[in-house]
Amino acid sequence: MGLPTNTAESLWLYRWPAPAKLNLMLRIIGRREDGYHLLQTVFQFVELSDWIRFEPEQSGQVLLKKEIPGVAAQSDLTVRAATILKRYTGCSSGVIIDVEKNIPMGGGLGGGSSDAATVLVVLNKLWGLELSQEKLMELGIELGADVPIFIYGHASWGEGVGEKLTKVSLPECWVVIIKPDCHVNTKEIFCSEYLTRNSKSITMCDFIAGIQDNDCMPVVTNRYPIVKDAMSDLSAYTRPKLTGTGACVFGEFLSEYDARIAHELLGKKWTVFLTKSVNNSGLSSLLDAI
Repeated sequence: MGLPTNTAESLWLYRWPAPAKLNLMLRIIGRREDGYHLLQTVFQFVELSDWIRFEPEQSGQVLLKKEIPGVAAQSDLTVRAATILKRYTGCSSGVIIDVEKNIPMGGGLGGGSSDAATVLVVLNKLWGLELSQEKLMELGIELGADVPIFIYGHASWGEGVGEKLTKVSLPECWVVIIKPDCHVNTKEIFCSEYLTRNSKSITMCDFIAGIQDNDCMPVVTNRYPIVKDAMSDLSAYTRPKLTGTGACVFGEFLSEYDARIAHELLGKKWTVFLTKSVNNSGLSSLLDAI
């Protein structure tokens, strides 16, 4: 059964968020036979977000309003997400996807994965498909290991390849993010012979007690000295962390004043974002409010 007509029509008018995420910790504890790494991580969202609008497309095609420079339409994760949804459900509807990019690409903030997740979640509603969250997460993992957390929509302890999620509540604070002028190749980092792949498993209590390292950081900072420089500069204000494989580094602040001072001073040298961490993603919060 689809959504009532008036509800479905009004949902097409929304501007939908696709928020960024942070990895507050990342440990690599093993590797599967298929090459995927077994992780322990803690995800939290921030208010920094891409925004997506959808328009019905009468021919049944999946189209982009505008392509991202350097990314072919058929390789775009939003197009792939809509195509997977159509293929799985047999849905004949089409859509035009309009993405406003604010999350820097290649920064470890999950922008592409978040865009794909928003497409899956929202088109599930717009097309009246009624797939469960669990099924959407299952489809999402085909697009990337980070897609499920954006569908889940709540700060989480992640295991497996990052898809086994347990909801957690974390302090929400001000965050300063630096985007160094480089694009870290995630595959290159995970294939590195110098990457630690046998870290000891920890518990959430260990994380709260302060074990919050990222096993990718030594490899990333060795290959990309500019990331090391960003972490060094940020360390003058707070404990710097690498999200995912980077290139973005971030620091958390309890004080808005301190965060704004760091943002202003670091902005003289770096591309810097000032935002806030949140436990409920912007997409999840909007869906709860509808």
